[in-house]
Amino acid sequence: MKLFKKITINRDPNKSHIPFRLNFLFFIVFLLFAALIAQLAYLQVDYGQKFRSTVNSANNTTATGNVQRGSIYDSTGRVLVGNKSHQAIQYTKGLSVASTKMYEVANKLGEYLTIPTDTLTDRNLADYYLAGAANLKSVAKKVKTSSDDDVLYAREVAYAEKHIINNLTATQKNAAAIYYKMSSAYSLSTVNIKSTGVTSTELAEIGEHQSEMPGVKVGTSWTRSYPNGTDLSSVLGTVTTEKQGLPSDSIKTLLAEGYSRDDSVGQSQLEKQYENVLRGTKSQTEVKTQDGVIQKEIKKYGGQKGDNVQLTINSKFQKKVQSIIMSEAKTVGSGNAYSPGAYAVVMNPSTGAIYALAGASRNLSTGKVTENALGTINQSFVMGSVVKGATVMGALQDGVITPTNSTLTDTPIKLAGTASKSSWFNKNGGTSLSLNASTAMEVSSNSYMMQLAMKEGNFSYASGKALTMSNSVFSKLRGYFNEFGLGVKTGIDLPGEASGYQGSSAQKDIGKALDLSYGNYDAYTTIQLAQYIATMANGGRRIAPHIVSAITGTKANGSQGVVKTNVKPRVLNTIDVPSSYFDVVHQGYWDVVHGTSTYKTGSALENLSPAVAAKSGTAETFHGTTSTETLSLVTYAPYKNPKVVIAIAFPGITATSGAYNTTTATQIYKAFWKYYNK
Repeated sequence: MKLFKKITINRDPNKSHIPFRLNFLFFIVFLLFAALIAQLAYLQVDYGQKFRSTVNSANNTTATGNVQRGSIYDSTGRVLVGNKSHQAIQYTKGLSVASTKMYEVANKLGEYLTIPTDTLTDRNLADYYLAGAANLKSVAKKVKTSSDDDVLYAREVAYAEKHIINNLTATQKNAAAIYYKMSSAYSLSTVNIKSTGVTSTELAEIGEHQSEMPGVKVGTSWTRSYPNGTDLSSVLGTVTTEKQGLPSDSIKTLLAEGYSRDDSVGQSQLEKQYENVLRGTKSQTEVKTQDGVIQKEIKKYGGQKGDNVQLTINSKFQKKVQSIIMSEAKTVGSGNAYSPGAYAVVMNPSTGAIYALAGASRNLSTGKVTENALGTINQSFVMGSVVKGATVMGALQDGVITPTNSTLTDTPIKLAGTASKSSWFNKNGGTSLSLNASTAMEVSSNSYMMQLAMKEGNFSYASGKALTMSNSVFSKLRGYFNEFGLGVKTGIDLPGEASGYQGSSAQKDIGKALDLSYGNYDAYTTIQLAQYIATMANGGRRIAPHIVSAITGTKANGSQGVVKTNVKPRVLNTIDVPSSYFDVVHQGYWDVVHGTSTYKTGSALENLSPAVAAKSGTAETFHGTTSTETLSLVTYAPYKNPKVVIAIAFPGITATSGAYNTTTATQIYKAFWKYYNK
């Protein structure tokens, strides 16, 4: 009897290695975990600091803040443009702040702060209303739904504009204005909710409840101030307001340079020209955020006030010259319906430094006269005989006359097919004078200048002969004028300078070349006249006029600091001719005032001390069909060692009863020697 039965087990050959495979798989998993742990350790040891910094940067962000602009001083250190500080209520927007949260803060802030609401649009009011979660939910039920969020919101806005915003209370509109300013801020940027006129009550209540309004704080804002008046306002320029923001024509460039959209920036004249100097360096604040909410702000850099600009202008002298021009413009306008104003430039001939830019514009309809010093660089007029010194100098350079051989007879110029052209004292040929270049300037001979132009054009004049010279004479005459600054930009350090106006140079207008020779064709600015006479006075160096003398820093107490940059004279070109050429022209300017001829044109200035040299001008112009004139003057003093030049223009004169040009020059000279040491 068998106690045990043999049991046979049939094995599946495909399953015979399962334990081995499982063990191998566990081994592979073990290796992978080991590799992962090793990699984590490697990252922790070698890259831990880097990752900690990356996490930090996500939570710590640097925000920038505005600083005071630099000031603008006159030549004596008086503040022309400064800054007035104001306590302001500001809002710094956190990261990804929901509109519903800003809605709550705006409503809360509105309990303590009142701001203007007159500029709110219907869309501003609708956006504010819909920022309230309950309001949005209520309106959403009343409009047609859409899978496109933008389309849906547009429908909600349209509904709110039509049915709701007209019923908003004054309190809600005030909150809407606050919400609009808050929502216009970028993440982690600061905007002024109210920058001026914040009351002590508003400050106290907001300070008490500040913890209930995340992002709201009390700060400081600045506006431009003019402690010594606005006599030079058109030249000083303006800055944009927070409401205006960055100028639309340069917004992309300015944003790339670190500006915010609501920053104040120079938008005209000196404020714009020297923006990089005046703007300063923004403050830097480290902003710590958690879940997009600002937790803490740590100031890392307080910013630096902009550098200051110091002018070449003495503000008291400027004010006096402006007063003279305003007064004379009113006097002239009372008897000259088409007078558009008056202009004067006072300048140092050796350095180009501007002592005064004065201008007055007159409204032809109302007769009202307003300050327009900028008109000295952007208003062009036909100036008349003041250019004759340049005509003589051109003829000397061209070789048609010499310092010792320049005598011609003043006689009316009669050409075929045209009316006779003559000098003011010899219209009928009864006062034909033998003149050299200097005496021709003294008596202001038009005939002499026309004869020079014809000689330069290689035309042999004879009475009744047709004028056949080439129109290339235009470019020749203008080329000589340009050397002295007539008809080209002077290079003054202000934007918007005009280059003047050139008449036609066509062959059919060849007769106008004769008018050009005595200043009765092309138009020039008053600053061009000043540069022209300065170039004559200093012996041939055409220097760019400049209104800024230096860039300065700021002391700790806020006053003007040390000079950082001095503006040096900039010579644009030099007229390299024998000194005898200038002697001829200088003698002419002297004879205009001190000569012996009965017909000298500047005798009204001969008693001034120090003695002056000058050239007056009278251009024949028109207002429509009405005949008008420009009275002009260029002058320098002292004659032997010029320290100052003056250029004056009175366009649109219809009555010649007053010598406004010489009267004005006399007043300006007296004021100049009062404010500047002889």
